Amino acid sequence: MSTRTGESMRKASFLIGALVSLAILTGCRQDAAIEHSPTPVRTAEVRLMDAGTSNTYSANIQPYQQVDLSFKSNGYLASIKQVKDADGHMRNLDIGDYVTQGTVLATVQQDDYKDKLSQANASLERSQAEYERAKLQYDRITKLYAAGAATKPDLDDVTAQLASTSAAVANSKAQISEAQIALGYCELKAPFSGWVLKRSVDVGSLVGPTTNGFTLADTHSVKAVFGIPDTAIGNVKLGNKQSVTTEALPGNFVGHITSISAAADPKSRVYSVEVRIDNPQNELKAGMIGTIVLGGRRPNAKVLVVPQDVTLGDTYGNNIAVLTGLSAGERVVTSGANMIRAGEMVRVIQ
Repeated sequence: MSTRTGESMRKASFLIGALVSLAILTGCRQDAAIEHSPTPVRTAEVRLMDAGTSNTYSANIQPYQQVDLSFKSNGYLASIKQVKDADGHMRNLDIGDYVTQGTVLATVQQDDYKDKLSQANASLERSQAEYERAKLQYDRITKLYAAGAATKPDLDDVTAQLASTSAAVANSKAQISEAQIALGYCELKAPFSGWVLKRSVDVGSLVGPTTNGFTLADTHSVKAVFGIPDTAIGNVKLGNKQSVTTEALPGNFVGHITSISAAADPKSRVYSVEVRIDNPQNELKAGMIGTIVLGGRRPNAKVLVVPQDVTLGDTYGNNIAVLTGLSAGERVVTSGANMIRAGEMVRVIQ
């Protein structure tokens, strides 16, 4: 190998080594540049905003007491209570009429039940007469037995006869009581004062224990029934005062929370709440729609945001309330937060 050829090879080796070193150096510089390049993020300024602290719910106004009245005696309906119409004419009691407690709303034909009562009274008279004869015989034999003029079997016979006739008297009295009750059940009476919501019978209708004659509602007190999600359950408590408004009537109606369901409805997943409201003037009608406002939902989420904890509240459109951990004027990362770590440099972009 010539000297010139060896020098050429040494120069080539040196050049290759230099290029490799330059490439490694350039690569390190690029890695360093990539490693320390600020991560682009978008931010937003924390600001105060009146988002409201209450939630509105729709409530159904219902009678606090409502009952379907059925007959206990079988038979044909003989009469329905008569009331005066607006023009002064008499008519059958009907929807919208007010009745007081104890009012006879309708009457079943009583002839059969009166006959049964008469039969029971006649049976009692016979049983009473037989008992009186048995009692006289018992008293006579008892005296004879004491004087030794009657035997023990004679005394046993009159004793048994007296017991039998006494039982017959008691049975007759029970039949009378039963007949009187059945006769009384021919009259369907109002168990409390209230408004007739429904009438399902007419004179001549065949009625019985399964026949619903009237639906009666007491609206001296009403209840506003509404449903709330589990996130609002902390805003209601038994006994708390609660205002109710309606579109149909002016002003507020104040009541108290009297019932909170122990379990959510399996379909709607809401808890039923009832507010009892005194309604002496009958202003609130069954079926009205009310509006109830409750305090806002309590915070129930807490997330970690570098470098500190914040407590989140409700969401309002595209915004979310931050209850603790931030102050107005501070900026928070809204886009790109998943690409940064604590201590990294960031570049804010528009």
